[in-house]
Amino acid sequence: MPSAYYQRLDPLEGLVPWSSVWSTLLAGLPVLVLFWLLVPRRWLAPKAGAAGALTAIVIAIAVYRMPADMALWSFVDGVAFGILPVGWTIFSAMLLYNITVETGQFTIVRRSVAGLSGDARIQAVLVGFSFGAFLEGAAGGGTPVAICGAIMVGLGFKPFLAAVLCLIANTSPVAYGGLGTPILVLHGVTGLDAKAISTMAGHQLPILSFIIPIWMVKCMCSWKQTLEVWPALVVSGGSFALFQFTFATFHEYVPAVVLYPMTDIGGGIFSLVVTAIFLAFWRPRNEWHFNKPLTTAPVAAALLHENHAEESKPLTARNVALAWTPYVLMSMALMLTGLVRQKETPVKPGPGPVQMREGFSTNYQIPVPTLHDACYRDELLHEQGKERKPESALFNFAWLTSPGSAVFAAAVLSMLMMRMNGSQVARVFGRTFFQMRIPIPTIACMLGLSYVTRYAGMDATLGYAFAYTGLFYPFFAAILGWLGVFLTGTDAGSNALFGSLQKITATQIYQGYDSAFADLSLEQAQVLICTANSTGGVMGKMIDAQSICVATAATNQLGSEASIFKAVVWHSIVLASIVGLLTLLQAYFYPFTHMVPIPAQLP
Repeated sequence: MPSAYYQRLDPLEGLVPWSSVWSTLLAGLPVLVLFWLLVPRRWLAPKAGAAGALTAIVIAIAVYRMPADMALWSFVDGVAFGILPVGWTIFSAMLLYNITVETGQFTIVRRSVAGLSGDARIQAVLVGFSFGAFLEGAAGGGTPVAICGAIMVGLGFKPFLAAVLCLIANTSPVAYGGLGTPILVLHGVTGLDAKAISTMAGHQLPILSFIIPIWMVKCMCSWKQTLEVWPALVVSGGSFALFQFTFATFHEYVPAVVLYPMTDIGGGIFSLVVTAIFLAFWRPRNEWHFNKPLTTAPVAAALLHENHAEESKPLTARNVALAWTPYVLMSMALMLTGLVRQKETPVKPGPGPVQMREGFSTNYQIPVPTLHDACYRDELLHEQGKERKPESALFNFAWLTSPGSAVFAAAVLSMLMMRMNGSQVARVFGRTFFQMRIPIPTIACMLGLSYVTRYAGMDATLGYAFAYTGLFYPFFAAILGWLGVFLTGTDAGSNALFGSLQKITATQIYQGYDSAFADLSLEQAQVLICTANSTGGVMGKMIDAQSICVATAATNQLGSEASIFKAVVWHSIVLASIVGLLTLLQAYFYPFTHMVPIPAQLP
């Protein structure tokens, strides 16, 4: 049996004056190091993440007196989770996208979207918002900004405006990006029910999704010109918001069917189809467009890797349907794995295989050496009257039911269906590995850092300090998530960095203030606050370094990063504040408190 490790909120107590202040500063040092290396020093995200993780390991061993082997294994556990299921899902989704690019099918997909309207205001919403949401759900990792920015420049948008619009559009869908990767990460670091997190996000984000198209168009033109196309904006944003709400919460009404990983993919397609049907019967009285069409920027064209032979082909129902088939296959495969997941039952509680009811093992709960059932939270963090239980540390090796496995199967089927030859397959895999050389190591390092802070107890120290913001913390929970995305570049990274801290802070405020969360249970308060980290975080997506660099590259504006940042930062702050205010309402005020789901009790 491994030796037990007992966390302490104040590891320097009795050693130095003002020990609680010094303990809090040291607990936050890994995040400060990460910020310093990412922003002033401009290090690449994987290097900065690795340095932050190394800082966390040193503090865990030297200050918190965590055994070195436990600190190192907690980092390995986080990295492993960052690779499977998170990295595997992102890799497979990008692979599928690259298959459509290599075979020329993405050109047809792009043309089918851009050809729905000649009005630039409507094109911005169709391409930047609806199609961008679809790409966010399918691939994530900056893909929507890169692809949609390049398309919009090709349609005649000024490069600077195209970059700004794509960054604003790539917000409300981000929490379900990469097939729900941020929600999976938040579930992994907090232990909260992923379905409850999805439901909570589904009770917040559709409000933002409804207004984002209006917000985008107002950035292009006057209020009068914006109102000229309000019917199309309502249809586009409203249809996506309705679909987002439905798929994010469907399991609340039909428990056997879990659809939230498909929220962005289905929502983007649904918004495109509904808006296209609407545009067949309605057109703006005055069509608004740019005076001079622009050609696709050189860098944007390189990013797209387009097969220009498909540009001259007429669009028919047959070739449009064929172009969208890989994504249909992906949707079907994900639904099948969802059904398989519903039939899984643990052989016994804790470590071991998880089998189908017929006895077929689909994944395995692997105990992390030296760490599983050996780590205890500080006694102040335990409810009175309840047994002080150790923290579980089980790595779930889900070889079949991971979303990435379903997407990879769809990618292989698409290769066969498109009759790709060996050189094409090699190019697709090579391009995907090249594109993932930064995102996957970044996420792995961020999760490694997060797991070290979680098992060492640094997140508990910070959470205890944040609890002093008291009744106003629900607002700041969203702002903290926003800061996390700004630092890490991804909503998943922010959830990995601050998810556990948010849960601890919610618990401290719930137990420390009689008037806090009066209409909610502790589990509901935890779900609300942890979800706010993700839903508030998505509004920081438009100002993170990765997104801005991708936007400038896609629109051929290298060197304009500072100008674009200044153009979008206030939009980001205002939208994040809206999420914070909504979280505050849902925490304390009737009837908004009824929007917080009651999570299922996990084994």
